[in-house]
Amino acid sequence: MRVAIAGGGTGGHVFPALCVARELRAGADLVQLLWFGQTDSLEQRTAADDDIPFTAVAVGKLRRARNPLRMVTRANATDMARVPAGVVQAVRGLRAFAPDVVLTTGGYVAVPVGVAAGVLRIPLVVHEQTVGLGLANRLLARIATAVAVTSEATVPVLPTRAAARAVVTGNPVRESVLAGAGSAALDRFGPGFDPGLPTVLVTGGAQGAHQINTAIGEVVESLLVQANVIHQAGATGLAELQHRATALPSELARRYFVTDFIDGEGMADALALAEIVVCRAGAGTIAELTALGKPAVLIPLSSSAGGEQARAARLLAEAGAAITVPDTVTGERVGAAIAELLSDPDARARLGNAARGLGRPDAGQRLTGLVRTAAGDESVR
Repeated sequence: MRVAIAGGGTGGHVFPALCVARELRAGADLVQLLWFGQTDSLEQRTAADDDIPFTAVAVGKLRRARNPLRMVTRANATDMARVPAGVVQAVRGLRAFAPDVVLTTGGYVAVPVGVAAGVLRIPLVVHEQTVGLGLANRLLARIATAVAVTSEATVPVLPTRAAARAVVTGNPVRESVLAGAGSAALDRFGPGFDPGLPTVLVTGGAQGAHQINTAIGEVVESLLVQANVIHQAGATGLAELQHRATALPSELARRYFVTDFIDGEGMADALALAEIVVCRAGAGTIAELTALGKPAVLIPLSSSAGGEQARAARLLAEAGAAITVPDTVTGERVGAAIAELLSDPDARARLGNAARGLGRPDAGQRLTGLVRTAAGDESVR
């Protein structure tokens, strides 16, 4: 079987593609892969690390704005003019490779490759990680053989014909996340932690989040009375939080571990230890929290495309699977939400159980199965 993959730009688009590639290679069938992406990109480095052949195509980037008139810029016109060239390159690459199926996982590179698959009448599987529908997938869903979505909530926003081809697979979660060990997190982050207290994990992602750091900094002393805290602050937020930590009473300071970055293995262990997670509401984060059944206080990024994070956080809150702090984010509001959960183990259990009920830890296998099925579908050839 030959499978072409297109997805990139961010880890949220790259990881589902990588997960399927690895699942396909782990199967009994002989599989040949080809990854399409932008040159000198995350997807190119990822493909190289996994020894997956890679082909570069031209990519057009659309700089969005709330006012559509502000999108009419020279930069957008120049970038979008690259899309036809990317389609031509993708057509040539697909003709030469002759795949049985094409999988796109989002990002600007998905557009030329997905359109090329349509031109050549190659079965196309489109994967959408968010609850809504990204710009690339809004176009490709109309020509896809199958549309893989993370949640049932996505199906109503699909075009009518695409909704009929929708399959809820979930969003693939890194295997390492599911294999984290709380004891390892204690050894690495918590030699001074109080084992009788719950642990709160705070993260704004690998780069940190100023909004989250500021809120936690305002209430960290009161939180440490009730909990141990592991805080991934990012490089720019680290110094201020370390300064605050030096002013803490020694018995509380021992229970606060703040760092700029936690690697994948360390984050998996920290998630295993944490009884509450304070974080953004990105698609990958939501997939991990629900797969693990973790109670969370979500602080969605207001500037996320199409308000996607706010929508995802709201859906979890409505399902009783998380607490969300939208709009005006203050230390007082965030601290109150965390304190409420720290003081009520039953509430934490209810949130965790509800989150687990929404989780799909087998999403990688589901998406891979859909790709295999599409590869055997001759109806569109």
